[in-house]
Amino acid sequence: MTVFVIRRLLQAMLVVFLMSVIVFFGVNIVGDPVYMLVSPDADQADIEAAIRRLGLDRPIWEQYWLFLKGAAQGDLGDSFVFGEPALKLILHHMPATMELAFSALFLAIVIGIPLGLYAGLYPDSPLSKGIMAGSILGFSLPTFWVGLMLIMLFAVELRWVPATGRGDIGSFLGIHSSLFTLDGLSHIFLPALNLALLKISLAIRLTRAGVREAMGQDYVKYARAKGLSTRRIILVHVMKNIMIPVVTVMGLEFGSLIGFSVVTESIFAWPGMGKLLIDAILQLDRPVVVAYLMIIVLFFVLINLIVDILYSILDPRVRLQDQGA
Repeated sequence: MTVFVIRRLLQAMLVVFLMSVIVFFGVNIVGDPVYMLVSPDADQADIEAAIRRLGLDRPIWEQYWLFLKGAAQGDLGDSFVFGEPALKLILHHMPATMELAFSALFLAIVIGIPLGLYAGLYPDSPLSKGIMAGSILGFSLPTFWVGLMLIMLFAVELRWVPATGRGDIGSFLGIHSSLFTLDGLSHIFLPALNLALLKISLAIRLTRAGVREAMGQDYVKYARAKGLSTRRIILVHVMKNIMIPVVTVMGLEFGSLIGFSVVTESIFAWPGMGKLLIDAILQLDRPVVVAYLMIIVLFFVLINLIVDILYSILDPRVRLQDQGA
């Protein structure tokens, strides 16, 4: 197990380094932020002074080397627009995005897995067919359109929940979150549901496929022959085996919930990292864009590492195959 974890850590470090090269050079060769930051009346001397102040007069490879040195010390550069550390700005907006991502993942699990389990156990029932048809819609409908429809229905017509904003923030055990207040929960319901729809559909289809495959396996037939109850067969034998791919996929999808919440945050005016990214792109605030992308890369790499370790615990054959390779 130790060798397996060390090998995965080395692979993760290599991925982070390669992605830092792609992200930094990809962002810094696009556009010229100086002309968006200086006054339209600025003369050439003012423009050159701004270029030197931002460090854009250095060769691109030198800028990257300085970025690596700063990143090793936890400094991802200062925002061109706000004049503050980019990492500080992102960390300030991160709790809102994490709340949204965790809420969406929670909805995907508590809604998607039971529906997929039912659809797998009773595939020919009308309800199961309706569940599968709904999952197709969840994959097909665009997020921005669904978000607008949710606002029109629940916030404008029915007036059950607010349309935008984060709501009041509460505190529990020293943790500050809008999830600890009723106002915060009412504000997060629509954006979390909008972000979770695709993942709910994915959980439904993944769970259904796993159940259909597991129910025909010999160990299930043997359990039935022993006289075990249907509840015990499903909860102990079937669920244990189908949770391996479910844990893997949903764990990886959590990273996408964080990284691709931009549309949902923009529609619902949710003050998270995605909204900060949109503002930074429009203003060509390169350090903020690079810092955001690198943090998302770290999230994906860390989540992949955790999923690999959990997978190897659930299925020790993964470690043996890795050693054999």
